[in-house]
Amino acid sequence: DDTAYNLWRSLGVEDSHIIRMDTNFWEIGEGPSGPDTEIFFDRGEEHDPRGPIVIAEELENDRYIEIWNVVFSQYNAEPGKKKREEYNELPSKNVDTGAGLERFACVLQGVDSNYDTDLFTPIIDKIVEISGVKYEGQMAFKVIADHVRSTVFALSDGATFSNEGRGYVLRRILRRAVRYAKKLGVKEPLLYKLVPACIDTMKVFYPYLLEQQEVVTKQIKLEEEKFLSTLESGEKRLLDYIKHNQESKVITGEVAFLLYDTFGFPFELTLELAEENGFTVDEEGFRE
Repeated sequence: DDTAYNLWRSLGVEDSHIIRMDTNFWEIGEGPSGPDTEIFFDRGEEHDPRGPIVIAEELENDRYIEIWNVVFSQYNAEPGKKKREEYNELPSKNVDTGAGLERFACVLQGVDSNYDTDLFTPIIDKIVEISGVKYEGQMAFKVIADHVRSTVFALSDGATFSNEGRGYVLRRILRRAVRYAKKLGVKEPLLYKLVPACIDTMKVFYPYLLEQQEVVTKQIKLEEEKFLSTLESGEKRLLDYIKHNQESKVITGEVAFLLYDTFGFPFELTLELAEENGFTVDEEGFRE
């Protein structure tokens, strides 16, 4: 994108700090799209001896963190058409820009990941206190901290747990966190105890969270209790099936549906448990 490239240079950015990529184009389905500039922060060689080539070749690394993205929305993306060559220009163009709060905090606080910033550490410290497990970067702590924060905000904003729409997405988020809590050896409801830590971190900027704290805590506790009961019986049945079907390594559609329909065991958890045990699931049979 020549316009952006020339603008960066006019502002004094050296050529060695600009990586030009024809493929750097932002779109998400039909609608506004365009070339974009991603701004990365270099955390230094101690995180990865390789240089900017890892950005150019889009390689996994811990050295360069994308802290900001600037999209020059100038095209209307349409299914079946080629980028730029066939997209129509937008009648009103704009610059869509946004920085990541957690990523900025990570860089400014000089820590290894978003979860080591003071946006998440109070929640993780509380999980450590309740579980008795030392935090050493385990995925379980990150999932629980992230998911409980999402749940607290969603419930405070008026969402509810349900079996459809956004309520079902919220239910799935909470249930995934509950499963990870079990991996830490916590068998009783845990997430509702983390609500105060979530709110303490954000109450200055979102005071309404304090007003909703009691209601949100009760909703989360009730949902946890219901799910733990469902989880225990469903997991037991599924693991028993896995134990006796080691040769096939397949969970049939009928079994997956029985767990889901009769015992209330979520299909996505059947998929997760199957993968953890080297099994596949007959998804087509389940849907049929």
